[in-house]
Amino acid sequence: MLNVIIVDDEEFARSSLYFLLQENCENVHICGIAKSVDEARNLLLKYDVDLIFLDIAMPGKNGFELIPDARANNSQVVFTTAFDQYALKAIKASALDYLLKPIDIDELKETVEKASKFIVFAGYEQDRNERLKNLSLSLTEKTEIKKLSLPNSQGTTLVGTEEIIHIEAASNYSVFHLEKREKITVSRVLKEYEELLPDSQFVRIHKSSIINLNFLKEFNFKNGLEVLLKNGEKIAVSRRRVSDFMEKVKSYTGNNSDK
Repeated sequence: MLNVIIVDDEEFARSSLYFLLQENCENVHICGIAKSVDEARNLLLKYDVDLIFLDIAMPGKNGFELIPDARANNSQVVFTTAFDQYALKAIKASALDYLLKPIDIDELKETVEKASKFIVFAGYEQDRNERLKNLSLSLTEKTEIKKLSLPNSQGTTLVGTEEIIHIEAASNYSVFHLEKREKITVSRVLKEYEELLPDSQFVRIHKSSIINLNFLKEFNFKNGLEVLLKNGEKIAVSRRRVSDFMEKVKSYTGNNSDK
């Protein structure tokens, strides 16, 4: 059973999420509902909270200001928001999950199931703290995301974007090929990382491949367009992505030559 609190300044949002959880998630116990960060802090002091459904844009203190309290309480965070693009990228990188309003029932069920799995997983407290710490840093720096938290069979691994050589799609999974590390397989689709990673450095060259241009050694047209990466791997560029690839390479090499 997951102990849950809902934090949102809008009455309709609070009541609708409460109803959806009550009707569709049998393993959820709603400990309390808060309409501000301060009220949520009181609930965290009173209850052993596993999961926080947290709105971002609230008057007074926004949802991000609750992150340190969530870390101290070892609580996982799911953002419920329609916030700006940068925040969504940071949330994808570090939070357990996010739900866009209006909340879809099936997505809510998946999120609760994901939370349950994390909580029973050995070492989950440390994993959660690492994700939330990374989120706080990302939002404070206000720059492109420098690190990703990758949940995998061993727990959660924090990976710098500069370590990523390329990412390979494998059905509904993404396989990260890393510099000086073993491959890491993550149960998220490639499109999520395509949207998340800085497009000045990463380019999708095929439906099943994203490469880091910093590891591009050469490309040639011997058998269609093919790239050779610095780790020796060769990957074909699909015909419909050739133009985009060439533009990205031109832009990337031009920007780096100015430095």
